[in-house]
Order: sequence, then C-alpha cells, then structure tokens
Amino acid sequence: MRKLGIFIAAMACLVAQPVLAEIGRIKNVTSGVQVLRDGRTITARPGLRLEEGDVVTTGRRSRVGITLSDDTRMALGPNGRITLDEYEYDRRRQTGRSVTSINRGSLGITSGNITRTGRDRMRVRTPTSTLGVRGTTFVVEVSG
Repeated sequence: MRKLGIFIAAMACLVAQPVLAEIGRIKNVTSGVQVLRDGRTITARPGLRLEEGDVVTTGRRSRVGITLSDDTRMALGPNGRITLDEYEYDRRRQTGRSVTSINRGSLGITSGNITRTGRDRMRVRTPTSTLGVRGTTFVVEVSG
C-alpha cells in the first residue's frame, strides 16, 4: 500500500509540472551562438529545440538560422539578440500567433503559416516599435 501511495504522489508531481512545447529548432549555426533559457546558457547546435521565452544571441562573427513549427524561417546575423516572447501554433487547425523581440542586430524573416490565419497574428518588436506582419519576407535591423 505504501508503494502505491508513493507512486500516486510521484505521478501527481509529474502531472503538475508544466510541459514546455517545442516551438522550433536551430537549423544552422556558426560558432558563438547561445540560447538563454531559465537562467541557463545553452550552446546552440543544429537540431536544438527552442521553447517559448528563449533568448538567442550571436557573437561578433556568428549567425544562426531558425525554423519555427509553422515554417517561419529566421536568420539572425552577428551581434544579434532576439527573444521568442510568445508562440503558439495549432498545426491541425492552422491557427496561432507569434511575438518575437529583436533587441540588437539584423534579423531576416520569411513568415510561415501563422500570418495566413489572420491580420497581425505575427508581431516583431524592436526597442522603438512593433511590426504587424501579414505574410512576407523582410529584414529588421536594430543598431546600438
């Protein structure tokens, strides 16, 4: 009976833990790219799963390519820093929303399926403005 009680308590702890869903992956990377997640620094490598809230930074000579689950593609150039603030995408219903902040550097984006689900479902924030994206390829550059 005691073992059953321990098992039930352990399962309750697992169920209570929030499950962070993968929102995308690192597609390609040069050295010097890091992902900051929950106070930890992770060295970026191809295939690394990305989660909502991750901060991706590049060094002086590094670049990174990212593909999100709705097929949005991003390319962050040298000395860049982006935050994947909010992201949700329902592949079955083809609906979702995305908010990405670029704090510095150059970010090229080819929007994916989220932009087809409604106006301004994808947003890109800079220190001075917010862009509502309706489906396109574009580059945002933040200097300073």
